[in-house]
Amino acid sequence: MRLTRFTDYSLRVLIYLGLQDDQRITIQEISKAYNISRNHLMKVVSNLTRHGYVAAQRGPGGGLTLARPANEINLAAVVRDMEEDLDMVECFSPQGQCVITPACQLRKVLQQALQAYMQILQAHTLQDLLKPAPALEKILGIRHKAT
Repeated sequence: MRLTRFTDYSLRVLIYLGLQDDQRITIQEISKAYNISRNHLMKVVSNLTRHGYVAAQRGPGGGLTLARPANEINLAAVVRDMEEDLDMVECFSPQGQCVITPACQLRKVLQQALQAYMQILQAHTLQDLLKPAPALEKILGIRHKAT
C-alpha cells in the first residue's frame, strides 16, 4: 500500500508542529523546512484543521499549533481521515468491475494485509514519531523561540 502525497504531507506537518512546544508556526516555515509548495501545504493544513488535528489562528501573532497533545493523535485515524479511500485494488470498490471478483481470493488476502497495516498504525501516536526530537529539529532547522 502506498499513501498519497497528501497524507504524507499531513504527517510531516503534524511532526513539525509536534516538535514546536506549542509555538505558533507559519505554513511558510513548514514549507521551507520540507521544501514543499506553500500552496499545497495550505490545502493540507486546511484539511488537518477541519479534522481537529491542527489549530489555526489568523492575523498578527497567528499561526499553527497542534489542536491536541501529540500522544492523543493516533496515526491510523490521521491516515483514515486524510486518504480518500483505502481501496488497494479495484475489487475493494463497489464500482469495481474485475471479472474474477466472484471467485478471486486476492481481495480477502489484501483485506487482511490492510487490516494488519492499520492495526500497526492504530498502536502508534504522533508522539512516537517525534523521537529523536533533537535529530529531527536539527534536520528541519527548528530553533525554539524564546518565550
